[in-house]
Amino acid sequence: MIPAHIIKKIRRIHIKSGRTVNTIMAGQYRSVFRGSGIEFEEVREYSPGDEVKSIDWKVSARLGKPFVKLYREERERMVMLLIDMSASLKFGTFHGPVLERVAETASVLAFNAIRNNDKVGAVFFTDRVEKYIPPKKGSSHVWRVIKEIFTFSPQGRGTDIAGALDYLAKISKKRSFVFILSDFLDGGYLKSLRTVRRRHEPIGVMIYDKGGFELPFKGILTLSDFETSRQAVLDGFSREAKERFRAAMEAGRRKTLDLFSQAGTDIIELETGASVSDTLQGYFRQRERRIR
Repeated sequence: MIPAHIIKKIRRIHIKSGRTVNTIMAGQYRSVFRGSGIEFEEVREYSPGDEVKSIDWKVSARLGKPFVKLYREERERMVMLLIDMSASLKFGTFHGPVLERVAETASVLAFNAIRNNDKVGAVFFTDRVEKYIPPKKGSSHVWRVIKEIFTFSPQGRGTDIAGALDYLAKISKKRSFVFILSDFLDGGYLKSLRTVRRRHEPIGVMIYDKGGFELPFKGILTLSDFETSRQAVLDGFSREAKERFRAAMEAGRRKTLDLFSQAGTDIIELETGASVSDTLQGYFRQRERRIR
């Protein structure tokens, strides 16, 4: 039995995301995410201006005049969501747990996909692969993905992005757009990211709480790591301690951005206080300009 307050959250995100896609983002997704390949459609007689390399020489020889092959873009695309369920995403300062932004982002991306007749699948992971939801279409499928984010109880607490990417590489043979939704408190996944990139198009979505970059109070603080349960005692009165803490958090963020740059892969930064739709729209516009 799902608690009433969880059902309310799921319904709110489901409705809000659907409206966002139907109004603000209508058509934008389709213009920037092309089909995963091309399919042969038919041959027709050669016309001046057609590319010579498109001539079907066998048909032309048989019929005694030149014919060209026509192809069409595959309309159906595959979207895979790699969703980080590690313990650190339950943290939040002023805008609620990071996990709620993960759910909203996953929902907006999934609605964009199904509105364009694409299939959406999901892999939930922590320090292990926790759950796989095969790609399907339809609004009810988006509901299921959001529901799993809020109701699934993972076994692990840590983060293993390489493991999730390796798992995807094994199960997903058709070229897909792969959105990795995480706070990226992990390293050592560059090789796996490059491997996935050979067949698919991975895109990172780094969702983070900016408030977590600051020591919140003055005084002697005991900080606990959500994923490892390790503790550290810091002096909140010390400006130097605060600066070291902020610098360490910023260094982790920069390390993630550099890793994606090395892999030649896009990454979207989404701060929990920012609008999900505005952030994704900004990325879509940037990507569209790059394609043109």
